[in-house]
Amino acid sequence: MRQNKTVMSNVLWRFLEKFGAEIVTFVVGVILARLLEPKVYGTIALVTVFSTLLSVFVDSGFGTALIQKKEVDDLDYSTVFWFNMVMSIVVYLVLFFLAPFIASYYEMPELKLIVRIQCIQILISGLNNIQSSYVAKNMMFKKFFFSTLTGTIGSAVVGVAIAYMGGGVWALVGQTLAKSLFNALVLFFTINWRPKFMFSFERMKSMFSFGWKLLVSSMLNRAYNELRQLIIGKMYSTADLAYYNRGRSYPNLVVNQIITAIDSVLLSAMSKEQKNRENIKNMTRRSISVCTYVMFPMMAGLAVCSEPLVALLLTEKWLPAVPYMQIASIICAFTPMQTANLNAIKALGRSDLFLKLEVIKKVYGLIILLLTFRISVMAMAWSMLVTTVLSLLVNSFPNKKLLDYTFHDQIKDVFPSLVMTLVMAVVTYSIHFLKLNDWLTLLIQVPLGAGIYFGLSIMTQNETFTFLFETVSGMLSKYKFFKKKSEE
Repeated sequence: MRQNKTVMSNVLWRFLEKFGAEIVTFVVGVILARLLEPKVYGTIALVTVFSTLLSVFVDSGFGTALIQKKEVDDLDYSTVFWFNMVMSIVVYLVLFFLAPFIASYYEMPELKLIVRIQCIQILISGLNNIQSSYVAKNMMFKKFFFSTLTGTIGSAVVGVAIAYMGGGVWALVGQTLAKSLFNALVLFFTINWRPKFMFSFERMKSMFSFGWKLLVSSMLNRAYNELRQLIIGKMYSTADLAYYNRGRSYPNLVVNQIITAIDSVLLSAMSKEQKNRENIKNMTRRSISVCTYVMFPMMAGLAVCSEPLVALLLTEKWLPAVPYMQIASIICAFTPMQTANLNAIKALGRSDLFLKLEVIKKVYGLIILLLTFRISVMAMAWSMLVTTVLSLLVNSFPNKKLLDYTFHDQIKDVFPSLVMTLVMAVVTYSIHFLKLNDWLTLLIQVPLGAGIYFGLSIMTQNETFTFLFETVSGMLSKYKFFKKKSEE
């Protein structure tokens, strides 16, 4: 129990950092969406596809290999650092020379310069990857707080300033570069580790034996995830791509912050318990129950409130993004279950099994995509939901043998949260039938939904709610301000 609370304490610190960044990102996203046209977002989405696909080679799975490795020293860190730096330069040069061909393929000449400028971010990530791995390996998650918030706030100022000056797409490019640069600089001055002029091919070979499978898995995953955007950008329009991306962005913004918080902490904690599978099982169960308790109501609430929310925040020009947001919300609700299962597999050193799962998922995912991509963008969005449901089963299957933790057990763990979420969603959705204005609809739905969910948690004495309450109370009691309050 104590170990679970220690892990959750680190998760909550990471979550607070991500939550703060999420609020800033959300506000800035609203401001920029009001200032910029949808096709601007479609343009930047195409550029991001290529940088995302190739940036996987910069880390090449070594970051995870460092975290998973039991004993790590300066030689390991320095070896990975210099490898990352060399690979970041190689990847950037590849994209630099590919830029004219990308612009020609999409018949958008402006993409040439945009690709070359935005992909400077890859060079910065070469510096930052090892710092992030060092922090995660040593469970120093409080240090992420300042680097992430500084990067998010600093980049927000840059992006909004350029947008107000009429910079168009360059507002998004500037925001992306500024965030990466601020993150790297603050983390560099926050941690004590510095790279040394040392390199070991033997150490690199040892880590690569684990990391190459994660590299291939990551390549498959990113290529598959970005394929839809490439198809939409080519077969449909940049506006369609913008609506599709904007609809996914807010659910993904929420889930990615939470998943990042859990992923970095849980993998480190699990890797330290490689020989104790019972502890890994307990951490996996706790991760699934806690994350779904949080994610189910958040994603259901976002799906229910999406139309008035988009109309008020982004204006009516973005209303075509609403159906994509609703589908993405359902998909994202189940992401924590997949992440926890995959983390357990990685922590046990089974990167071979991890790769096999990715290959299986991409095979049936591509088949489903091929059946839907010519129908419509909406059909492609629904195909993602079908793929997600199948992936829940696939990702959980190995842990039946590895941890004696079956899919049936996992459903039992999340069932109370699922039932409470469905009750909340049905009641809050009924407010739409009152035909109120958007502001009033949201003002009723949000507090009503929260009240129903927490009310049911208290009434049913939900175990996860109790655990979270005790963990947060324990964290706050360490600070003088809260000690005084409790004593009074």
